[in-house]
Amino acid sequence: NGIDGLKVGADRPEIMAALLDEAKKTGLGSTAHLQQGGVAQMNAIKAARLGLGTVTHFYGHFESLLKDYVVQPWPVDMNAADEQWRFGQVARLWDKIHAPGSPEWKAYLEEHLKLGTVFDPTLTIYSAGRDLMKFRNADWHDRYTLPSLMDFYTPSRANHGSYWFYWTTEDEIAWRNFYQVWFRLLNDYKKMGGRVTAGSDSGFIYQTYGFGYINELEMLQEAGFHPLEVIQAATMNGALTLAEPTGKAPDFGTVRAGMLADMVIVDQNPLQNFKVLYGTGALKLNDKTGKPEQVGGVKYTIKDGIVYDAKQLLADVAAMVEKQKRSRAATRTSSQ
Repeated sequence: NGIDGLKVGADRPEIMAALLDEAKKTGLGSTAHLQQGGVAQMNAIKAARLGLGTVTHFYGHFESLLKDYVVQPWPVDMNAADEQWRFGQVARLWDKIHAPGSPEWKAYLEEHLKLGTVFDPTLTIYSAGRDLMKFRNADWHDRYTLPSLMDFYTPSRANHGSYWFYWTTEDEIAWRNFYQVWFRLLNDYKKMGGRVTAGSDSGFIYQTYGFGYINELEMLQEAGFHPLEVIQAATMNGALTLAEPTGKAPDFGTVRAGMLADMVIVDQNPLQNFKVLYGTGALKLNDKTGKPEQVGGVKYTIKDGIVYDAKQLLADVAAMVEKQKRSRAATRTSSQ
């Protein structure tokens, strides 16, 4: 019926077992967002033992590796409905787990490798947590992020992921520390032979569609992946993960005769600098003119063999943004 996979949460063990068993019987892949409300009873390794295919985000990994606790040691006045509490406390797990490289750390990754678990980290979607001002003022927002989406990003107790009620230096430091451990987890798993894929979860937390994904590639490189390994995570690894549950070989994800032509064409070398894949391109000094200029940006997108002018698509988005800005300005003027 057009369904390719099943996404689950941190459900009770008996429910999770039944869901994953049914998914396997029907040839569906499975992925889980092991949310904080249930992760104490269904962490990443418990879910993988029940047959979960992919662990997305970070949820469940650190909780599987807790050293001195069996549940996260939340502050006693914790309010789980307050998203600044929720996302701020995530990062406080970085030093509550068995140390990177420890026997427990290695055993955790080795069991996932044996089970065939895929790690889909979506590093980018949380990256504003370590540098809020950078992402709030990203180069592309003014031209390519709709004002309505910027409104959604703005601190709000009603909008999911808009939890910057009073984001502090301490919060950002905790997230920077958290990322270093998370990077190590992913890179160690990759070096063991584990599969890591690239995803973005854009549309929240100052990550705009089309731009958050490129930041994901940059962050995988920051985690220790060679640029070629980053490309592999973003192409072949993703294709294999989607196709394997069906029992069929993927027909996309690699450039080869007989495969679907899904490609992006750029006039720069992304292995040298992933920033050239951003719609805004990358800033580079032109030594002939002595002036900086923007280089790169995807020129053509090819989907199923159909060629699209990526620059024109980007211009269409810019026009949508400008139209909404003009509409809002007119509304403000008429109301005065």
